[in-house]
Amino acid sequence: MTLLLPASACLLIITLCYASLCAASPFGNCRKCKGFGYALKTDRRGRPKPGKTCRRCRGDRKRIRVGRHLFNVAMRLHHDGTRPTRSENLPWL
Repeated sequence: MTLLLPASACLLIITLCYASLCAASPFGNCRKCKGFGYALKTDRRGRPKPGKTCRRCRGDRKRIRVGRHLFNVAMRLHHDGTRPTRSENLPWL
């Protein structure tokens, strides 16, 4: 019982920090290409050079964060569920 309160407080702080990160910066670097936009290859001398375009981010170098994606889905669902229908906008129908 004594560890329950600090553990829940720590979990709440981590959640709030991640939510503020998603609000401030909704996009993060691509995890596959590490934000380069392409796969790094090396030539015969061992120097890095650009390779093919990253398939995951398609060269955009950014990805949407999971928390921001869930927030966008929830907002879209709420918006679609509370949008008035066409007959509610027209008083003569």
